[in-house]
Amino acid sequence: MIAHNLGYPRIGSHRELKRACEQFWAGTITHQQLQDVGRQIRTGNWLMQQQAGVTLVPCNDFSLYDQVLDLSLTVGAIPPRFQPLLNASGDDDYLTLYFAMARGYQQDGLDLKAMEMTKWFDTNYHYIVPEFAREQSFTLLSERIFTQFDEARQTLGTVPKPVLLGPVSYLLLGKEKEADFDRLELIDRLLPVYEQLLSRLQTQGANWIQLDEPCLALDLTDAQREVFATTYADYGSSFRS
Repeated sequence: MIAHNLGYPRIGSHRELKRACEQFWAGTITHQQLQDVGRQIRTGNWLMQQQAGVTLVPCNDFSLYDQVLDLSLTVGAIPPRFQPLLNASGDDDYLTLYFAMARGYQQDGLDLKAMEMTKWFDTNYHYIVPEFAREQSFTLLSERIFTQFDEARQTLGTVPKPVLLGPVSYLLLGKEKEADFDRLELIDRLLPVYEQLLSRLQTQGANWIQLDEPCLALDLTDAQREVFATTYADYGSSFRS
């Protein structure tokens, strides 16, 4: 029997992540200290699941803020107003960009409005809404999913199961920033980045990859259902590991 679960709560048993983020935003702890708290929570979660008998322990289910925002950074869906922050490099700067997209940024002569936040379906959890334009491009920008896969494998001594929000739900959870344009038209531009993600994870040794498509729980239009069907029919071989 192979046991697995869809993901694990990331806040910490004593809400450590919430406190660490608030301290980081207040400037009382460093980037590295925030990342250390995140790693401690991930390690505890992975080992607890392994000790409970979970065979395929999920990874990439942890986030410092929101998994949809994580994916926006991963696939390079950065709204134009944040480009000045994207020009910097390094983990510290990507974290600045990451939280600026979530919370806004008013420093260095910049006044950047945060991206919209809305409820995750009918829950009390909120996510950062991706913003899409007609000429939107995607590129593999963040290495986070790969580094956390290696981190989980080293911690567990076994191969973990990466968890990733599926491409169709990712687009449907976003919003168009211009008229007379349907964000699902971007699917053919987004899928090559997903192929890169899956290919690299397979190269790293992933045997199973979980793609979540929660928008299938909604009342979709015929056109939206057709995009789902076409996506997984045309790219099914790439989406199976």
